[in-house]
Amino acid sequence: MPSDTANSTQQPIPIHDTPILGMTTRPPVEAPIEYGSAASFWVEYPSGLVDVSRSHHLAKDAEGNVAPDKQPPALGEDQIDIEVDGARTVRIDAKASAVVIIDMQNFFLHPDLRDHPTGLKCVDPLLNVVPALRQRGVKILWVNWGLTDHELTTIPPSLVRGFMKGGKGGFGAELPGGFGRLLMRDTLNAELYGPLQDSFLEGWKAGTDFWIHKNRMSGLWGYQTALDLFLKENGINTLFFAGVNADQCVLGTLVDAYFRGYDCITLGDAIATSSPEGGLANVLYNAGNSYGFVTDTTRVVSSTK
Repeated sequence: MPSDTANSTQQPIPIHDTPILGMTTRPPVEAPIEYGSAASFWVEYPSGLVDVSRSHHLAKDAEGNVAPDKQPPALGEDQIDIEVDGARTVRIDAKASAVVIIDMQNFFLHPDLRDHPTGLKCVDPLLNVVPALRQRGVKILWVNWGLTDHELTTIPPSLVRGFMKGGKGGFGAELPGGFGRLLMRDTLNAELYGPLQDSFLEGWKAGTDFWIHKNRMSGLWGYQTALDLFLKENGINTLFFAGVNADQCVLGTLVDAYFRGYDCITLGDAIATSSPEGGLANVLYNAGNSYGFVTDTTRVVSSTK
């Protein structure tokens, strides 16, 4: 039998080159490379630029080779270069991009209804980044719970139970303090929190902001949800993610967007959760390692100037 000493000897950790395991720490590519298909593609350059604008395919010679010293094209009028984690810069097409801000509603943030200090810390970063992106033509999508009485009859039991306490309350129940029925459309608890509601109204009047209802934790949980239709009808490819809770509704929508082939950029200082320690870290790790990229509102604002 093997000795205890042999069993305790640590084996060297194998070095994997599977990209999904090290997206935020991988070294620069040695030569320009194109990912995807003819219709939907990214181009990455040795400089660290990842062009997701789908504007220029890599030119190839007769043998199908790309020149190793090929340089990125000049920045276009509607393009923005944004620094992200992992020593990369992502180039987006502003006109084909949108910010998806999830559930920054009174029900989740108002001190009279909930204690969510980390969620409240997301308010100021959003108030800074939203006007900057509006000015560059990026659409602002406020994606929120907003139920109808008919939808109350279609919500699955696991979701119904999750929003109840001790078998009481839940979707459609009357909340104290004049906040209205829980997460029903056109109620005070379903409005955006404080200055965010004012920001939305400002953008809505200007035609830059849109309110999109959802009836599940993910805004893209099924085909032809309101969010899915909006993105397709407006030719949106690139999505910035913000809101609460990071490991619930934000993550659900983010993962579904990734499955559908959208470019996903998470705003790390504009998402939060009330979950125990580790919940947010897990989301940010996978947002940069698997689903796309992570940046923050300060870098985004700087890039729009």
